[in-house]
Amino acid sequence: MSEHPDHPRVLVGGLKTARLSRRDLIAQMVADCANARVDIDHVPKLVFTTNGHSVALAATDKRFRRLLEDADILHADGQPIVFASRLLTDTPIPERSATTDFIHDAAEAAARHGLRFFLLGGSEETNAQCAKTLRRMYPDLVIAGRRNGYFARGEEIGICDVINRSGADVVWVGLGVPLEQEFCSRNREQLSAGWLVTSGGCFNFVTGEYSRAPEWMQTSGFEWLYRLWREPKRLWRRYALTNPLAALLLLVATASLSGARK
Repeated sequence: MSEHPDHPRVLVGGLKTARLSRRDLIAQMVADCANARVDIDHVPKLVFTTNGHSVALAATDKRFRRLLEDADILHADGQPIVFASRLLTDTPIPERSATTDFIHDAAEAAARHGLRFFLLGGSEETNAQCAKTLRRMYPDLVIAGRRNGYFARGEEIGICDVINRSGADVVWVGLGVPLEQEFCSRNREQLSAGWLVTSGGCFNFVTGEYSRAPEWMQTSGFEWLYRLWREPKRLWRRYALTNPLAALLLLVATASLSGARK
């Protein structure tokens, strides 16, 4: 991450998090991708997310914390991140920028500004359906390429070559935590896109394979409870271990940063 980021930040749960609205993120994406097209020496910006899970994981896994610290933009995917900044600082995050919402904001803007997407991750069926759905919803959007998330590390050089030849401006990387952050950080020097965006299970939400929580649960910070209800066997241990630690960190490691753009 640049020592002088081009956006304001606030410390939430021990992580320096962007104080950007969804509209701000879009403006940043468009500007960064336009710059990447003319600056042959640029490296892609890493755009990662923070939520309760990542806050807890960063506190217990030094390697993962370093990955998040590599991000040029770390934005608030979880509503509790926004709540903590509002309650405990005088420099709050304007709103949540959940990736499941942001991909639609980005697709609309990309179609308008001629930016090209590459979708990397998920099963072959989910990946293909996500591309099809986005094309249907945003007819002017260019999906420059796509690839499922099942590959060995030794294949990454070839994958980066395919992405570069596609002319993609924004690469959506949905490999799960921490594989997607590792892929982006490891390969940023090999890629020519403007943005590398981690997106978790976002493709599954686009296709409708995963459903969103009711609006009131999203806005009140209880979306995790809906996911636990939907997938108790897979998620109960994760939430049992991470939620208490995340809550503690949000309380004790959240503060305004001195200076306007720390």
